[in-house]
Amino acid sequence: QLQLVESGGGLVQPGGSLRLSCAASGFAFVNYAVGWFRQAPGKEREGVSCISGGGRTTNYADSVRGRFTISRDNAKNTVYLQMNSLKPEDTAVYYCAARRQIVGMPTMNVGSYDDWGQGTQVTVSS
Repeated sequence: QLQLVESGGGLVQPGGSLRLSCAASGFAFVNYAVGWFRQAPGKEREGVSCISGGGRTTNYADSVRGRFTISRDNAKNTVYLQMNSLKPEDTAVYYCAARRQIVGMPTMNVGSYDDWGQGTQVTVSS
């Protein structure tokens, strides 16, 4: 059974950093693209970043490009999201999701992902 578990969220001051982790189990991790998404209160879930199964291709939303970095360690079945220079508008519940994809570009389209973690809260506030 495919399972995704996020961790690493918390409260941080503006300008601070956090690293989120997404631990996967129950499937051949290297054959899956992984995306990070977030949902703020009253807003739709949006794509933040994504990474291909082999880790060679990544993409970012314009709002986080240059501040966030996605990476993965397939030996540990884990995807990371390093978040630097955090802003109050980054406050949201962050989710990771996986989709089977052996070739092609990963996507940040919410509807393209079938399997989701439970989310981790990130709050940026002074």
